[in-house]
Amino acid sequence: MRIALLGYGKMGKTIEEIAINRGHEIVLKLEEDIDTFEIDKMDIDVAIDFSIPKAAFKNITTCFKNNIPVVCGTTGWLDDYEKAVEICKKEDAAFIYASNFSVGVNLFFELNRKLAKIMNGMKDYAVEIEEIHHTQKQDAPSGTAISLAQQIITENDQKNNWQLDHAEADEIPIKAKRIENVPGTHSVSYKSQIDTIEIMHTAKSREGFALGAVVAAEWIKEKKGIFSMKDVLSDQIK
Repeated sequence: MRIALLGYGKMGKTIEEIAINRGHEIVLKLEEDIDTFEIDKMDIDVAIDFSIPKAAFKNITTCFKNNIPVVCGTTGWLDDYEKAVEICKKEDAAFIYASNFSVGVNLFFELNRKLAKIMNGMKDYAVEIEEIHHTQKQDAPSGTAISLAQQIITENDQKNNWQLDHAEADEIPIKAKRIENVPGTHSVSYKSQIDTIEIMHTAKSREGFALGAVVAAEWIKEKKGIFSMKDVLSDQIK
């Protein structure tokens, strides 16, 4: 498979190593601060975007217009997500966006949904999310933390929004911490006066995120439509 890497920072380099080890070829590498490129004459099977928020929308939609499927893990650009989906459908292209491509995190998402459903109506428990990432991460809270909050909101009759740090009674507080050399830790806790129920995912390296992105790229090749990691992992997650 011929892969374009849109964003060639630490994650891009890790994806490159894993993709090559799995027998794929990297035919284009763009640095993170480049937001325009020419791909109309290139033979590309799939593009993987881990760029920066200001570059992501143009990168993604340029690929759609050139019939190139896109796997995107860039966060912080989602105000334009619906526009990107419209363009994808118009161009009959293929798109997977995930706030986190790690297989473990996507299993964690399923656990979060199930726990949120169980805890709905338990008024003695207050829910809170905490995320910890490396100091180079540009957005806060993380896309993964936002996904966790949105999943809880879907299952919780008392919550309708999230806020960074301080939240009202009908909102979920998300605490974001930045610490050197932390790939990513996410926890969801339900606290009462007598106990705490908590689930947590701790990434040990970037390799889990990168492997998931390459697996998604392998899966989406030659497909059309809008997909999620749940589609990619449908055999594992029922």
